[in-house]
Amino acid sequence: MPHRPSPLPHPQSAGRRRPHGGHAAVRAGVLAAALATLFAAGSLAPAAATPASASASASASMGPGTATADALAVARPQGKARVTAAVVDLDGTGREPAVHGDDTPYDTASIVKVDILATALLQAQDSGHDLTTQERAQAEAMIRRSDNTAANALWRRIGLAPGLEAANKRLGLTSTKGGPGVKWGLTRTTASDQIRLLRAVFDTRPTSPAGSTALNAASRSYLRTLMTRVVGEQAWGVSAAGGSGWALKNGWLQRNTTGLWDVNSVGRITAGGHHYLVAVLSDGNTSMKDGVALVEREARAAVTSATAH
Repeated sequence: MPHRPSPLPHPQSAGRRRPHGGHAAVRAGVLAAALATLFAAGSLAPAAATPASASASASASMGPGTATADALAVARPQGKARVTAAVVDLDGTGREPAVHGDDTPYDTASIVKVDILATALLQAQDSGHDLTTQERAQAEAMIRRSDNTAANALWRRIGLAPGLEAANKRLGLTSTKGGPGVKWGLTRTTASDQIRLLRAVFDTRPTSPAGSTALNAASRSYLRTLMTRVVGEQAWGVSAAGGSGWALKNGWLQRNTTGLWDVNSVGRITAGGHHYLVAVLSDGNTSMKDGVALVEREARAAVTSATAH
């Protein structure tokens, strides 16, 4: 669904406009007033973006109301992209992922939507009830189309960051911290923790760690199915490292203060007859396109390295 938004479709867009000449102060004042109006009106979250609509993604994976005082800052891309990849062979004997790069925290952007749904499913299990019809519709939109309005609703439904973190303890995650307030896209995680989450969804062996069996078979199957049905324009990322048998979720976010991009991809792929769980996290990309290329390159390298052992 490529499109080019108007100059102020969401508060975050303001940070990418550069005032010119003597009108700079006037424009800044107009932008500030517009932002104040949007906040006062409780502006809606933006529609999910795709690589072809990168300029619409400034707030695509952060939830509503994420613009702060730095939203008017001039974007000046700088620095160098950072990337970490983790991979584990589900059909192998090793339990720990091979990590390429520093296993330090990154913003999740929309990959946290897998964690949100896993939490919702775990809470539903605890209550003895399935997700409601409305919640299932929201889950499908959130995973398949990366719909943010659906994610906002489910984020509140699970109890925001405290609900996510409580579930993550049971799912085996150790290094993921939920985003502040409604800003689910600013959840922080590591590549190895994303492998732990993927294990909880995809690893069904009897010898799996406790986190892999916290979700029951029906919950795991439901999440896996949605991840295999991501819309075509979002089927990039870790899928580049394997054949047709993939299941994934991607996330992308442009930071207001720098104009640089967070681009992430997590999922399961099939290569050489084996199933691999792969997580690639990156930030500091100068464009969405560059971020996607980096993530796919690192995914291929990580899986190639794993298949060589």
